[in-house]
Amino acid sequence: MADRLAALFTHFAVRAETFQTGALCGVNSLAPQAGRGQLHLIRSGDVAVHHDGVPEPLRITEPSLLLYPRPLAHRFVTDPACGAEFLCAHMAFDGGAGHPIAAALPAWVCLPLVSVPACAPVLAQLFTEAEATHCGRQLMLDRLFEVLLIWVLRELMTQGSVESGMLAGLSHPKLRGALVAMHEAPQRDWPLAELAAAAGMSRTVFANSFRDVVGCTPGVYLQRWRIGLAQKGLREGRALKHIAMDVGYGGEAALSRAFRTHTGKSPREWIKALAQQG
Repeated sequence: MADRLAALFTHFAVRAETFQTGALCGVNSLAPQAGRGQLHLIRSGDVAVHHDGVPEPLRITEPSLLLYPRPLAHRFVTDPACGAEFLCAHMAFDGGAGHPIAAALPAWVCLPLVSVPACAPVLAQLFTEAEATHCGRQLMLDRLFEVLLIWVLRELMTQGSVESGMLAGLSHPKLRGALVAMHEAPQRDWPLAELAAAAGMSRTVFANSFRDVVGCTPGVYLQRWRIGLAQKGLREGRALKHIAMDVGYGGEAALSRAFRTHTGKSPREWIKALAQQG
């Protein structure tokens, strides 16, 4: 079976930076950071999680995992004396909110730890490392958080917890074959018949199923994937003509037209705007 996550993480990395290992008491606010989400582990204690514009807080009363794939302000309210035990990391997604996994997930994901039993080995190692004082502790925690994110994505796909979008497609027993094919070879022309064959479906059933589950046509999805890769190449300072060849466009002009259609800007305008933001 093709690896559903390999191409995603090969092209778009995620880096963790652990910033909290211990109790948080009272009120603690986390401001959004450009290009970064957070992954929180609540080991013990009751927590009310507040989000701006959401009238009712999210209440966590058992050991849980809370993932923010995109920047989002949130506030933890715990008992001012006893608090709650946390293990937290910033998650830097290459491309920020444009990272295909960050873009495919809801604003937050909250999972009781008992609902993700497959994550138990990495959770146990994280908690052990957090309590230790070994050399390389920070590096170990950071890498373990990155591993944990992969475990969580596996679990979300296995459980079918994401109902639409790319991850829903990767969870589908047939559509995932077509998605992995496009991820691994974006430079190829992908006629509908070939994608349907990769999914083991007829063209009509494939086209309808893809649109219903992923939320767009296969052609639109392929263009989005290609433009995402082109944006990554631009951020890395690569020449447009080389990027065009790698992502399946005949030359700079063809890529530029597709890029403007997708982003509203030419590649040059887009990279200039990106530089002004950073």
